[in-house]
Order: sequence, then structure tokens, then C-alpha cells
Amino acid sequence: MQKALLVIGIFSSIGLSGCLSPLAISTLSRNYNESVASDLTEQLLLNIARAGNNEPILFTGISNIAATMNFQANVGATPALTGNSGTTLMPLFGVGAAENPTISIVPMQGEEFTRRMLTPLSEDKLALLLRQNVDVDLLLRLAGLEFRTIENGTEEVYHNRPRNQEDYAAFRRMVLHLSTIQDQDHLFFEPLILTKRWQLPIQQLSSKDFSTLEKEYDISIDQAHEQYTLKKLQQSRLVISNYNPALLTETERQQLDDESQTLAPNDVLIDIRAGYPGGELPIHGRLRLRSFSNILYFIGRTLSAEPEVDVSKDPRTPPVSENPVSALAIRVTDDKPNDTLLAVNYDEQYYSVARDPTYPWNETAFRVLAQIYQMTMSELPKGSVPTITISK
Repeated sequence: MQKALLVIGIFSSIGLSGCLSPLAISTLSRNYNESVASDLTEQLLLNIARAGNNEPILFTGISNIAATMNFQANVGATPALTGNSGTTLMPLFGVGAAENPTISIVPMQGEEFTRRMLTPLSEDKLALLLRQNVDVDLLLRLAGLEFRTIENGTEEVYHNRPRNQEDYAAFRRMVLHLSTIQDQDHLFFEPLILTKRWQLPIQQLSSKDFSTLEKEYDISIDQAHEQYTLKKLQQSRLVISNYNPALLTETERQQLDDESQTLAPNDVLIDIRAGYPGGELPIHGRLRLRSFSNILYFIGRTLSAEPEVDVSKDPRTPPVSENPVSALAIRVTDDKPNDTLLAVNYDEQYYSVARDPTYPWNETAFRVLAQIYQMTMSELPKGSVPTITISK
């Protein structure tokens, strides 16, 4: 009977360790996931604090986590301590688990990292964020560097920096008006689709060439002029508009394309026309985007050197529900606040992002900032870059 109990105990212990293993792995994976996410957000906030003090920004990344879990099941027997059963063997069972992670931390540095930090955002990244239903006002207040337009034959530039109060106010009113069009579901951020045409003499194409071109082009023949006309739809630059660009005439689309071809890679054409929703305030010009480094230093400067100010909407803009003073409000306090999304200590002060469940602008802005960072960064450098390895 005693042997039977001992055998049952052994198999029970083995079964127990087998049940614990998947649960422990799931918990371990979740804990590391939360730790990495917390590390990223705290680094973002820490670098905003550095930027606010006009200091260099620095990121590190976790390039590898190798975690091992050791499970042990111990089985034994001992005599009963008291009573008539003092000579009876009683089974002892034990299950243990030990975690042994190795974490590799890589400093983000070098030419490739610096280039990505300093390269302005491109229009395709802006469109990707807008298609996630990010508020255009929030996004452009963070990522917009300036807006350029032609007024009375002269190019006017409106900088998105509080120290230039008139420029800053004009920029804020422009992006706020775009937001009201977005709220009406009439803001388009689509590439121009153009029909390109080419003419080739009939005698220049063999039957084999014709079959090859037919796979990519719409081909028609002009017998009177003895030539083929090749047509193909091509995607051009992005346009932010209050109308569907596909509904424009081909001539109108070509005019916009001719203008868009003069833009820099980090410029986006904005064309808000009269006669469409939001057209009571026509807007036409080019929006220039910031780099991620510039975004961080913009937020950092607003902490003390260039604080943002309240800007009222344009009289022609419909009522708005969201128009906070700061694109991303960072609090600087001597003590760690309780009502905060997250906080870091830097230079004996706490920098924190306030949390307000009834008005989640700040939380959304910080999330968008993290997404821009992820879109900016490449795969973590390996090999030649020194790493810090931590083994517990």
C-alpha cells in the first residue's frame, strides 16, 4: 500500500510540473512584454526631458531576451511523526521553477540611426497614421514644421513654433480647420491617380513587343497616323483635400500633379476648395513635416523656453470639441504625481504625462509619438555595436 501511494505521488508530481510549465511561460512572456513596453515609453519621456534642457537625446534598445525556465519535481517519503502511524511512510512532494534570463541592451547610435532621427517624415507615413483615424489636428501639431502658401504673389511661411506668435496662431487655425472637415468625414488624404500616355509608330513594334506591352498598358491604334497609343494609370503624390481627387477632371489632376512634383519628399500638398465641406475657409499650399528628433525638441522647448498658448479657431471654422493648449502636455514637478499615465525622474524632477479618462488627448498624443518613433527606427544594430548583457 505504501509503495502504491509513493508511485501515485511520483506521477502526480510529474503531472503537476507539466501543468505549471505552459502557465509559467505565458506569465514570463507577458511580464517581459510589459517591461519592454514600459522601457520604451519611459525612454521617450526621458528624452523629452533632455530635449527640454537642450541636451542630446539617447535611446537604447533590447535586441535579445533569452529566458530559460527550469522545472523540478521532488518526491520523497518520511515516517509519520505521531500516533500509531509512526512507522508508516508518508510521501513528500515538491515542485520548483527557476528563471534564468539573459537580456542584451544595444545603444542606438551610428550614422544609420542618426540619419533616421534627422530625416523628416515622409508623406506615406503621414497617410498611414491618418488612415488609423488619428486626429489630423493632433498629428500635424506634433509632426508639422511649417505651412507654405502663396498670397498676393508672395510666398508666406507659417512656422509651427510658439515663439513666432502670428505664424504659430495661423498654423494652429489651419490644422484645426482640417480637423473639423475630418470630423464630417470629408477629409481625403489620397494619392493623385493620373493617366499617362505614349505614342509609338506602328512599324516600331513587333508582334512580340506588342504582346509584352499589352500586359501592362492599355493599347489603342490610330490607323490615320499609323501609331499606337499606350495608356497606363500611375500613382503620384499625396493630396490632403476636402474632395475626392478621383472626381476631378484629368486636366485638374494634372495641374495638381505638376505642382506636387516641385515638393520636397517631406512636403504634403493641401488643397481645401470652396464648394466642398469646409470650403468656407479655402486652404492651398504645402505642409512641411518634421523629423522625429525635431518633434522631441519641439515638445521639450514647450516645457519652459517656448510654452504653447491658447489659440482660438478661425471665425469661418465650425464649432470644435478639442483644442487644447498643448500638443502634448508634460508636467514637471518636484514630487511624483498620482494622476499620471507615466512619470520619470530626471535631474531631481519628475516629468509626467497626465491621465484624464474624460479627455484622452494627452494619452493619444503620447501613443502617436511612440508610433512615430517605431516608424522611424530600423532593426536594432548588431555585431559591431557594443551591447550590455544582463544575466540574472
